Amino acid sequence: MYATKEAIIAKEHEKEIQPTIFFIDMRAYGKGFDAYYERAKNEYGVRYVRCAISRVVEDPRSKNLFITYLDNAGEIREEEFDLVVLSVGMTPSASTRELGKNLGIELDDYGFAKTDVLAPLATSRPGVYVCGVFQGPKDIPETVAQASGAAAAASEILAEVRGTMVSRKEYPEQKDVQEEAPRIGVFVCRCGNNIGGVVDVPSIKEYAGSLGNVVFADENLYTCSQDTQEKIKKAIEEHQLNRVVVASCSPRTHEPLFQETIREAGLNRYLFEMANIRDQCSWVHMNQKEEATSKARDLVRMAVANARLIRPLEEVNKGVIKRGLIIGGGLSGMTAALGLAEQGFEAILVEKEEELGGNLRRLYSTLEGKNIPKYLEEIKGRVLNHPRVQVFTGAQITDFSGYVGNFKTSLAVGPEKTTRELEHGVTLIATGGEELKSKEYLYGDDARVVTQLELERLLATNEKKADALKEVVMIQCVGSRNEERPYCSRVCCAEAVKNALTIKTLNPRARVTILYRDMRMYSLLEEHYARARKAGVRFLRYEEERQPEVAQRDGKLEVKVYNPILRENLSFYPDLLALSAATVPADTAELASMLKVPRTADGFFLEAHMKLRPVDFASEGIYLCGLAHSPKMIDESLSQAWATVSRACTILSKDQIQVGGVVSVVDPERCAACLTCVRVCPYNVPVINADGVAEIEVAMCQGCGICASECPGKAIKLQHFTDEQIMAKCDVLVDLSAGKVAH
Repeated sequence: MYATKEAIIAKEHEKEIQPTIFFIDMRAYGKGFDAYYERAKNEYGVRYVRCAISRVVEDPRSKNLFITYLDNAGEIREEEFDLVVLSVGMTPSASTRELGKNLGIELDDYGFAKTDVLAPLATSRPGVYVCGVFQGPKDIPETVAQASGAAAAASEILAEVRGTMVSRKEYPEQKDVQEEAPRIGVFVCRCGNNIGGVVDVPSIKEYAGSLGNVVFADENLYTCSQDTQEKIKKAIEEHQLNRVVVASCSPRTHEPLFQETIREAGLNRYLFEMANIRDQCSWVHMNQKEEATSKARDLVRMAVANARLIRPLEEVNKGVIKRGLIIGGGLSGMTAALGLAEQGFEAILVEKEEELGGNLRRLYSTLEGKNIPKYLEEIKGRVLNHPRVQVFTGAQITDFSGYVGNFKTSLAVGPEKTTRELEHGVTLIATGGEELKSKEYLYGDDARVVTQLELERLLATNEKKADALKEVVMIQCVGSRNEERPYCSRVCCAEAVKNALTIKTLNPRARVTILYRDMRMYSLLEEHYARARKAGVRFLRYEEERQPEVAQRDGKLEVKVYNPILRENLSFYPDLLALSAATVPADTAELASMLKVPRTADGFFLEAHMKLRPVDFASEGIYLCGLAHSPKMIDESLSQAWATVSRACTILSKDQIQVGGVVSVVDPERCAACLTCVRVCPYNVPVINADGVAEIEVAMCQGCGICASECPGKAIKLQHFTDEQIMAKCDVLVDLSAGKVAH
């Protein structure tokens, strides 16, 4: 995936580059990775060649490099390249190994910190935790989630003394700029090549300096860097700035940082405005540099016009209900509930089924040989007997309202649908997923066709049946990596290898063949793949365009598959056919609508930011983990559950939180109680009060302005602006005389 990313970036920077990636298995196993791979092929023209390279030599005359390889047709090929980039593996450095030795923690054979699959954050030494690549090779989202999880594990030990050594941050007295004319400072960011490689940043800086009320303009390599933060503070002081505009990336990720910077310089944090000239400009117009520069000018002009009108705003303090609600009683949900409880907070665990456990109830062992039923009984016992955990099974959520620190949820519990009202400060979503029951390959029509989970149960509960198996075929990617479900289900390859090894252990004479598109045994799972090959498990690749065919012939199962290496059809007559079916999310459409949180096109919940906030929603105080987020292994679900505990504790550990700022306000004299604002608000904020007018709870309002824009009586406005200022702002944003509409 690193190679794919670099190939795409190379194409974005230089159209003439022709990237070729030589690979064995395409391991695009992360959330959204398969779509990224397809985009690289179809939109950027990245060429992929499946093979093993035999040699790389230099041409003594041209100094170019020749790569020799054997293609799928069995022909020896040689190609010439200007540059060869090696995708090398990850390994712990010598200093990291030394650190592990000095800490007295056990390392594995590769030098990574040795952990248990059922305790992925704990090292062999109590009180020492691990996260990131020192635990094993992994991508950024998993690393960030593990970091949060490790923080939760560490803070659990310290829960009793939480807050005893806190020193409150002191801010300078806030400057009163209400009566001052706007003095705006504009800071334009290059963001390395992300912006500077497309947009003419010096001209944007010059243009910004020519705009009205702008008294200072500057450009920076990285405006979010610590050095530039200090430059901004210094500029505020030297030039008496009372408004700050940053033209850079997304406010979604960096606005809080810049708001904090100007507050440290004595300005109200709401005297800040941001122009997104990266995501909304350079990234989407990378091949139109002149037009992108023109659009960047427009975005900066609008931000400056906006900055002229903004004024200081205040936030209000609201108490925090020190209790968490966890929706879903599978592995992730139970782990999160225990995590909150051990941190000293009450946890309410809600499960729609009558029994806790989720998919753990269908598993019997891990690849490493861990006893899952025993582990399930242990964790269930801890949950059910913990004094700070309240469990509702057979429960359905019927209503949800409130805001971070103060949520209210209604439940219908049991066959009688008894109503329970719950109040809580945070919400954790762990609704899980399930194995697809596909209609492909005679599943449901022939008892000899089973899913991998059904095969695992068979092997665990009926050894006599396993002893009788002579031939077993497994088909990978059933119901996934296709048009309907374009994602990788992540666990299927490991589950197939696990079951194949179990069969070979119970009956070494059995023939086991796995038909695959790509074996995605990533990170430390690779050793189990090698173990299966040594045990005699056969791995045969099939092509996406020529999938296996299954039929009944004379009472037997026949599996036909085209072998691209031999270039001929092979036939198998297995006693049992196991399908590695897709992992699909639980049906959460109604829940997502109720909680006002987004889902992906595949039905999984969508995090706020894949890398920076992998377990957060955009709505503050709501978090997600486990299969509700995407398909993942047990240790990954555990790490993510711990991560949500860490994020939730940032709210629950406070007695009060500040809310408000940019919010909508209602003019009761103009409100006609038409309910438009109630219908259009994505956060369920407006209500019609006893006086028959709309009322907005400041703590819940996100300041999106949708209700203000849709209100037919113009009875609602954003607190930042008066009616006259809103009209003036519209004149700036929409220049009809020039035939242009704002972006």
